[in-house]
Amino acid sequence: MTNEELWKAALGQIELSLSKANFITWFKNTSILSREDGRVVIGVPNGFAKEWLENKYNLYIIKALKSLEPEIQDIKCSIAPNSDRKVGPENFVKSMDGARPSMPSTPVSVGFSRKRIAEKPILTAPSGEIFRSNLNNRYTFENFIVAENNELARAACFAVSQNLGHLYNPLFIYGGVGLGKTHLLQALGNEIMSKHPEKRVKYITSERFTSELVESIKNQTVDQFKAAYEHIDLLIIDDVQFLSGREKTQNEFFHIFNALYQLNKQIVISSDRTPKAIPTLEERLRSRFEGGMIADISRPSLETRVAILETKAQEKGMPIDPASIHFIAEHVKDNVRELEGALARVFAYSEFQKVPITLPLVQKALSDMLVQTKKSVKLDDIVKTVSDFYGIPVEEMVKKGRKKEIAHPRQVAMYLLRTELDTPFSTIGDFFGGRDHTTVLHAVEKVTKNRESTLRIREEIASIKEKLQNSAV
Repeated sequence: MTNEELWKAALGQIELSLSKANFITWFKNTSILSREDGRVVIGVPNGFAKEWLENKYNLYIIKALKSLEPEIQDIKCSIAPNSDRKVGPENFVKSMDGARPSMPSTPVSVGFSRKRIAEKPILTAPSGEIFRSNLNNRYTFENFIVAENNELARAACFAVSQNLGHLYNPLFIYGGVGLGKTHLLQALGNEIMSKHPEKRVKYITSERFTSELVESIKNQTVDQFKAAYEHIDLLIIDDVQFLSGREKTQNEFFHIFNALYQLNKQIVISSDRTPKAIPTLEERLRSRFEGGMIADISRPSLETRVAILETKAQEKGMPIDPASIHFIAEHVKDNVRELEGALARVFAYSEFQKVPITLPLVQKALSDMLVQTKKSVKLDDIVKTVSDFYGIPVEEMVKKGRKKEIAHPRQVAMYLLRTELDTPFSTIGDFFGGRDHTTVLHAVEKVTKNRESTLRIREEIASIKEKLQNSAV
């Protein structure tokens, strides 16, 4: 297998594990430069891509390559000859301890480029009304919880705030409802306003933009409307998917986009889907949206939801125990907005009842929001999920043996079979190699005790249950 064939096959596997935006951003313009003695050297376009691939996607790459060539043991990234060498943000990649990442102060190229539009922008005296920023100053980078589901989008927004108009222009952020897109966009605007108060920043939803345009058409002031927008230094359009099907609005936005882009003014856009997935969007707009940086925000993990809840509880000054935090995080998982709503509901219930927050109170307050998994999950589903989570083959878990690395996963599986499906002890024992029901009882009691006293066990079980819920949907 040639280097080109090997890398093409590896990319096919890697693509299945990443969002489309992340895959395109980090693996475009990459190749295998060499391989010998178990080490593969990956050619990347710049220092930015080198840092990210080595720090964030190292395991994905090695796993894919080893599945094709088992003798491969290590990878190294190197800037390929004739690549863009202008950038080397060695500290760009955020450490997971919550520290703010260092961002590049010079333009970064990740393989996306487009010629500047040659159309001459319309520039006349701007209107004062258009320069209302519409920003909410409570949204900042500092109070945005960073995790793997959103770190690329956060890093891109912060990088743009440090190099307005020259880095990732346009920047397109997409993700589901309530995942933090608006927070990030407004944090970007607030960062610019705090450091560069002379800059003109405009945050607006696409629906509001359409309303303003319709009003200008009615008043025959379209030229003034466009001219005012073209004096903006940072234009943030939220929920751009609502431009779908509005031909006149898309046409005017297209001209505003071109004028701003030609003047190196920053454009940031958000949507609940990728540009290709927005129906009846003009192809010329779609191509411009795809011409810059695209970053996604996915659903938060259990650990992220716990961190969000802890932060919000601290902000409110409301004491809440870890068990209650984990209960909420386990059952409210679709988006951050619902998570904050559930916590607010618990706080209100506690204040109304004039009692402290406890796990029983949380369960009662959120009784109608709880996600049930027992109806659709089967015995085999639980065992397979536990097996995958710990990386222990099912056949190893069910046969006789007391190896520590197998005993714990087996006990967790027994615990979940009992608590999630109410499976009889004898049935569980029979499944796991004909063990006595007292052995199963001991396992369930041990895991129950450890879950109450050990955070790690609590998180492991919560993660497994979340995987079960996702697979049952």
